[in-house]
Amino acid sequence: MLNQDLSKVLSGNISRYSLVTATAKRARDISNKNLEDKVVTTEKAVSLALNDLLEDKYRIVEPEEIANI
Repeated sequence: MLNQDLSKVLSGNISRYSLVTATAKRARDISNKNLEDKVVTTEKAVSLALNDLLEDKYRIVEPEEIANI
């Protein structure tokens, strides 16, 4: 995976923790869907998940408790 420019995602005051958590959850969804559909991909689920977040297909919403940390 190439190093992505994460400034676009992190510019909305999103913490790196939230970015990692959202990417992991999305990657898990992609992996589970591929298993159900019996699809084999050459690209890793984490790369696909990060691309989805960078392309604004999904939005990260932080709880108030961690937004001010």
